[in-house]
Amino acid sequence: MNSKMKKRGMFILGVAICIAVAVLSIMLERLIPGEILGSSIIALFMGTIINSFFHPDWIQPALKFTSKRILKVAIILLGASLSVGTIMSVGKMTFFVMFFTFAMCFGGGFFVRKLFDLNWKLSNLISAGTGICGGSAVAAIAPVIDADDKDIAFALSSTFLFDMVMVALYPIMGKALGMSDIAYGIWAGTSVNDTASVVASGYAFSEAAGDFATMVKLTRTIAIIPTVLVFAFIGTRIKQKEMQSVSGGKKVNILKIVPWFIGGFLALAIVNSVGLIPVEISTFMKSASKFLMVTALAAIGLGTSITDFKKAGLSPMFYGITIDTLVTLTALVVIWFMGLL
Repeated sequence: MNSKMKKRGMFILGVAICIAVAVLSIMLERLIPGEILGSSIIALFMGTIINSFFHPDWIQPALKFTSKRILKVAIILLGASLSVGTIMSVGKMTFFVMFFTFAMCFGGGFFVRKLFDLNWKLSNLISAGTGICGGSAVAAIAPVIDADDKDIAFALSSTFLFDMVMVALYPIMGKALGMSDIAYGIWAGTSVNDTASVVASGYAFSEAAGDFATMVKLTRTIAIIPTVLVFAFIGTRIKQKEMQSVSGGKKVNILKIVPWFIGGFLALAIVNSVGLIPVEISTFMKSASKFLMVTALAAIGLGTSITDFKKAGLSPMFYGITIDTLVTLTALVVIWFMGLL
């Protein structure tokens, strides 16, 4: 009995440590001017640094629970902040640009990853972070393809480093190219990764560009729904083949291996799209999703060491930089062909 209570106490303490790192990360995010550094990446790096000095075995069950279970709850709640109706607010021209940037992320990424010898899970996490919405996309897709925590950390780090550079360079390049507020808003909104970075780079150009870039980014975030479904299907098919090989070729019930949290995520997104969730509740659920996601990323950081990054080498970073650069150029070329430059 005492042993069980001790384990339970350690488990609770471990989860509390993850929550504490998340709270501290959110506080630090508010102190950093310009919103150029999100709490998710702060939590990840803070956890990694702490892990370099503090990594007892007893905390591992709590880290596993937080990085897996809590993350899935965060993804479900994320659905309440997505509305298909948002699509109509920015016009068809935005989707034209997004079509080509998504094609570059995932189609181009398929070939580029071979140059850097990356596994398909890590490369697609980086591509999703680049093409959709940074850390949220990485966190949402990771569970449906059973990505390792280390792959999540590498993907987040890659997209974060590019964003840090682009927040400073995008306004300069936009003004040098003589871009209008709408053209720049589409460019930043479709090619900068994280929402905070889109907001920072958008308003650094002009208030009108910042408003439009934010709307484009919100619309781009909707793409997380079909993307998660596609990867859920891919992950399910792979699991099915693996289970069939183990079970001697017997048919496997796909419904038993489809991620349960995807149903909750889609249900909330649909309910919110038809206006059944009050704005106040939707806002609360979005905030709760963000906090739980930051907590889960803190747990991932606490389970990842600097040595892991050294072992991975520079390949994930170079892959991310290559894909980000290709997406930036693709968006720019499409905007030029549309006559907005």
